[in-house]
Amino acid sequence: MTRHQPASRRSVLGMLGAVPAAMLVAPVAAQADAGTSTSGRVPKDLRPGGAYDRFVAQLAAEDKFSGTVLLSHRSRTVLSRAYGMADKELSVPNEADTVFALASASKPFTALAIVQLAQQGRLNFHDTLGTHLDGFPAAIADTVTVHHLLTHTSGMGDLLNNQEFMAKAGTWTSADQVMDELMKIIRKEPLTFTPGTGNRYSNNGYDTLGAIVAKVSGQSFYDYVRQHVFAVAGMTRTDFYTRPQWQTDRRIAHPYTLDASGQRIDALRAGLGASRMFIGTGGGNAFTTAPDLVRFARALEGGKLLNPAYTELFMSAKVPTRPRGNSDPNVRGFIAYGAPTPVVNNHWLFGHGGGAAGESTNWTIYRGLDWCGVILSNYDQIDLAGIIERERNPIVGLS
Repeated sequence: MTRHQPASRRSVLGMLGAVPAAMLVAPVAAQADAGTSTSGRVPKDLRPGGAYDRFVAQLAAEDKFSGTVLLSHRSRTVLSRAYGMADKELSVPNEADTVFALASASKPFTALAIVQLAQQGRLNFHDTLGTHLDGFPAAIADTVTVHHLLTHTSGMGDLLNNQEFMAKAGTWTSADQVMDELMKIIRKEPLTFTPGTGNRYSNNGYDTLGAIVAKVSGQSFYDYVRQHVFAVAGMTRTDFYTRPQWQTDRRIAHPYTLDASGQRIDALRAGLGASRMFIGTGGGNAFTTAPDLVRFARALEGGKLLNPAYTELFMSAKVPTRPRGNSDPNVRGFIAYGAPTPVVNNHWLFGHGGGAAGESTNWTIYRGLDWCGVILSNYDQIDLAGIIERERNPIVGLS
């Protein structure tokens, strides 16, 4: 379960002391690709030294970004940079293959597991929640479907607004306890609207999907995703790491959040919030690297994770979303199974962002354009939308 910032962070595609510049990690070596984009070649703004590169470097120099960015085209790296510190106390720098907590940007892994089970004939999208899980009141068990859960149209709420969850989540000490106690609390929460009549982002819905994966597959949610998603995609550093692993594994970036005084503190060592649960859930906080997310994109689009028909089913638009604030005529919002899939300047995108205390993440697959962009930061309250805009616009031909 991961704490979200306001709506712009939930859908970023629509989205201590400061580290002196001298302490920033030297940018990782990058290479330009001779592949094509909508303009027929790699846009100059995305090449090393281009506008995107300069923008991120300036944020890092001002201690407004810590983490890694990666741009890949036709499976080749166009740009790879790493800045800041993974662990300031131990002086561990961020590197190209540093592991970051994803927050909600791991929800698509949960959805993919569900679609795999559907492809295998082990569940149906129209199955009601009660078909697979016991203990829900009939008003929920008999009306909420798998499709509703996948598309945030179930009417289920968000445990981050639940006092019982917020009080207990940090006390759980095993993966089994996390799943069991989480579902006990979710079963007691009422619906906020009749399923299928509205759209509301729901961590509860994705935690429930994780429980369905476990029940239908006969494995723990974590083991299923490790075996059938991460391993198949070749994501060798990706996992649902536990809190003790996060605290001790030097490969994993610590999350640094702004406190009331404007100083960045280690949210993990400070034990802040429910995002410091023992382990992530179907709702989020798997851990990964930028190269692993590119591997995921390749495996997904290459048919390794689903057959072609179910790949299209997974990634295609299901529900239109209403724009927040001033609407951009070049953007039309939709939700697929597990992720936003907007149309931007007549091109389909697929990806997800996430935010928590000390976590700002986003990855995007540019369908039909052979691009993948990854932003992983162990800072919160960064200009994530600005980075995404400078990544996205040259790829889709808006600049």
